[in-house]
Amino acid sequence: MSLFNALRHEVKPTSTVAPLPPVESSSTATVGSPVQHGPAEEILNPREGQIVFEQTLPSRTTESRRVAITALLVLANLVQMTVNFAGIAGGSVLIEALGAKESYASWIAASYALTQGTFVLVSGRLGDVYGHRELLLAGGAWLTVCTLASAFCNNFFAFVTMRALAGLGGAFIMPNAVAMISSTNPPGRVRNLSLGMFGASAPMGGYFGALFLGAFLQHTEWKWFFIFIACLGVIIFVPLWALSPRAPPVDRHGKVDCIGSALGTSSLILFNFVWNQAPSVGWSTSYEIVLLISSVILFAGFLLWEKKYAAEPIMPLDIFKAPSFLTLLLVVLLNYMAVGTVIWYQVLWLTKVWHWSPLQFAVGWTPFVICATGAACLAAWMIPRLAAQWILAIGTVTILVSSVLMATVPVHQTYWAQIFPSIVLFSFCPDFVYTAGQIIASNSVRRNQQGIAGSVIGTLNLYGCSLGLGFASTIEEQIARKSGQIMGYRAALYFAVAISAVALILDVCFVRLVKDEREGWHEESVTNEFELTAAAATGVRLPNA
Repeated sequence: MSLFNALRHEVKPTSTVAPLPPVESSSTATVGSPVQHGPAEEILNPREGQIVFEQTLPSRTTESRRVAITALLVLANLVQMTVNFAGIAGGSVLIEALGAKESYASWIAASYALTQGTFVLVSGRLGDVYGHRELLLAGGAWLTVCTLASAFCNNFFAFVTMRALAGLGGAFIMPNAVAMISSTNPPGRVRNLSLGMFGASAPMGGYFGALFLGAFLQHTEWKWFFIFIACLGVIIFVPLWALSPRAPPVDRHGKVDCIGSALGTSSLILFNFVWNQAPSVGWSTSYEIVLLISSVILFAGFLLWEKKYAAEPIMPLDIFKAPSFLTLLLVVLLNYMAVGTVIWYQVLWLTKVWHWSPLQFAVGWTPFVICATGAACLAAWMIPRLAAQWILAIGTVTILVSSVLMATVPVHQTYWAQIFPSIVLFSFCPDFVYTAGQIIASNSVRRNQQGIAGSVIGTLNLYGCSLGLGFASTIEEQIARKSGQIMGYRAALYFAVAISAVALILDVCFVRLVKDEREGWHEESVTNEFELTAAAATGVRLPNA
């Protein structure tokens, strides 16, 4: 239930907000005029000529129902990550089953993350306007249908297309699930733990993707895996539809920035496509250079439009004005580029060099899911106790050392010498980075920007993994031509070492974020939000807002 709806049931029917100070208005509306904006209901006090908000805050949703909804949201993310990681864990096997060239294998891994990482940028805003619940359920239905359709694709290009379309469903799920968790659970331990478990669902989903796909490949056809996951989608999203209460969107009268969305998503898709296509066709192909330049121009146009012309930008640039926030995002992006690289080349090393089956890989990857689950909860516990840059630094060090261990693995060596510690160390990075980033983003913005905050971190998470894979595969292809396949793998892993080292330097030297010790929604925060909502509706500017 939304923040504003909950206030109607728990607090006095109405409470008056202090009169807004006289300010200049950029619209014809006055401060004393009745306004309808977002889920907060506003009426005019005839005696005082000021806005009166019909308040609320805590929901009457029972604790058991709240727990059930939160658990289903976590499972929703787990399912979509299972679909995502199946392409990584089984990419080399699926490419053979589909009869395509081996150089196209990275597309099976990257296609889902490409569209999910791109469209997650706009799905949070769509959730703000049309309802986070509605967008999440639509994404769940779309993901289920596309996953089922993947089982009946016998052609490589059709299969990759369906995986890319399924990524749209994942894009609708991730930020809107985060927004629902953040608005359902007040700031504090419960929210931190919920977001921590949400972060843990990503590696758990990845592990189950590898395990289930490996089991299906060993005992039957790969198609049954996708049918099985589609059935899981029905089991999760139908109860979520039944249990989650309908609530007015937090910005139901807002508009979606269509031009900004088109510019932003086009630039991200083209840039990612170029780097993932380069290993297959090479940089001598003329359209690669044309598309790369076009992506840069489109992104510059996106920034210009958002800053100068967008009435309601899809990505308000003022969200980046918080101290160190922009540097923080760069650190998160570089970390996830390294994460995508290490995952892919762990799979290739074990399946291609050591000739493990996908099921053997999944079993060998078991330490990852155990440690990653604990890492997510540990990161949530650390948030009020340790400044964010140090939590990120710990995660960055783990991926840095893990990359070094993978890059230097001898061809003939036991699993326990370097692969095992690499997997254990690597498992701490995604959850430390994601949980810290998501909690910081959630607590850094107003409630009506929760979807945007979730979109930013979700974009960096998924798009970074796909982009890192594109860069690394390009490096691998160039080195492999001269020095052999194994040296190509090592070169790609040294790329992960380099970018994680840069992330560590940026984090330690430039990121400064304070500890978050809040517990619960505070009355002054509610008042400020009502005032900001009124200002947004009337076009007035509040001092220091």
